Amino acid sequence: MQAAVTFQKDFNGNDLQEGDVLVSNHPQLAGGSHLPDITVVTPCFDEGEIVFWVASRGHHSDVGGITPGSMPPHSKSIKDEGAAIVSFKLLVQGTFQEEGIRKLLCTPSDLSNPLCSGTRCVEDNLSDLRAQVAANFRGVALVKELISDYTLPVVQAYMHHVQNNAEMTVRCMLMKLAKTNNKLFAEDFMDDGTLIKLAIDIDEKTGNSTFDFTGTGPQVYGNCNAPPAVTYSAIIYCLRSMVAQDIPLNQGCLAPIQIIIPQNSILNPSPDAAVVGGNVLTSQRVVDVILRAFKVCAASQGCMNNLTFGNTNFGYYETIAGGAGAGPSWHGRSGVHSHMTNTRITDPEILERRYPVVLREFCLRRDSGGKGNFHGGDGVIRELEFLTDVTVSILSERRSISPFGMAGGMPGARGQNLLITPDGIIQSLGGKNSVTSGPGTRIRVLSPGGGGYGKCGDEAVEPF
Repeated sequence: MQAAVTFQKDFNGNDLQEGDVLVSNHPQLAGGSHLPDITVVTPCFDEGEIVFWVASRGHHSDVGGITPGSMPPHSKSIKDEGAAIVSFKLLVQGTFQEEGIRKLLCTPSDLSNPLCSGTRCVEDNLSDLRAQVAANFRGVALVKELISDYTLPVVQAYMHHVQNNAEMTVRCMLMKLAKTNNKLFAEDFMDDGTLIKLAIDIDEKTGNSTFDFTGTGPQVYGNCNAPPAVTYSAIIYCLRSMVAQDIPLNQGCLAPIQIIIPQNSILNPSPDAAVVGGNVLTSQRVVDVILRAFKVCAASQGCMNNLTFGNTNFGYYETIAGGAGAGPSWHGRSGVHSHMTNTRITDPEILERRYPVVLREFCLRRDSGGKGNFHGGDGVIRELEFLTDVTVSILSERRSISPFGMAGGMPGARGQNLLITPDGIIQSLGGKNSVTSGPGTRIRVLSPGGGGYGKCGDEAVEPF
């Protein structure tokens, strides 16, 4: 979010009036994550000047592209993934620009590709965008209420105090760690063999740290490329998770951190690269690598198990829980949306009522967590049966390389995606696939477990 708001501020700051609202989703050019994540940004004015910015980001169920749900497993270019908006005035002095945003969303992103569509549910998009605008206006009203109660200088001062406190807290945590080891290193691989490599250098006296991803593999001819904003978010998430104090998550956490990401790598791809998997898959691997470098915990399931299905009339998207990694004094949680997943799954009753699908099975995948003195969390089993013709797509990781254990703990079980035909034939879909399915066809997803920590029978290791 920090990258998205900063871009809009620099791009539009001198051309905005009260009541204007901006919308954007471009991953590389405008600080986005992937195209279904649409960010709405609203300036907050005080006496004719912009004094704050309020923003909200929501994942939209479809924004066009080559498959329903806008999470194509085999996209090679950002044009395959849907509408890409660098910056558009969604409201001009309070007037909703429906015609303009409708055109942006409904026009196929690649007119030369007959498989490429505009959004399949524009009315849902418009409703969600109006909800985001309303949320932002409520935020602006609350900020103005603070200004009215305490004056602008006081509010701005306390905003800086919040950031300064976060910076000081992170610095203290890093300096404490540096007393034991100020040079940290970790790496892991994506399922296609692409390396994610990280070296961390911490100054013992100041806590200033360099997170250097030099050596990370090149951008891929696929969609697991992650824009730099995703890596920034992964770092701030890990730092906030490691801090023992209860502080608000804010940009101050990154003040002591210098981040180096090589150009045209999987973590800093070209603007036209496909990225839909980078936000939901590669981000998880970056988190695992950071936490591995700090020796915090074993790997989580490392995946969001992105399942989409739909046809020309609708698109549906869900992420599926798995196992969390164990740590030096705790077992990993089972059946949870770990780390960067940031979602909850649809209730079975709502799913079956609103979509042509039957939920056949949804349970824990017993013994899929890695063994250890503290065992990793179990993944889940989720099986859906389709009642009409749909295109179903799965975009997942940890199907080839297991979630690692730590300190002698065993790795978690790899995931598996199965397609079951009406006559009972079972086919493996691999980690990333898209198929056309008819009534009676089922998809069965076995999500990965988390890694274990410590050898079985060892005494608990105290956390740092």
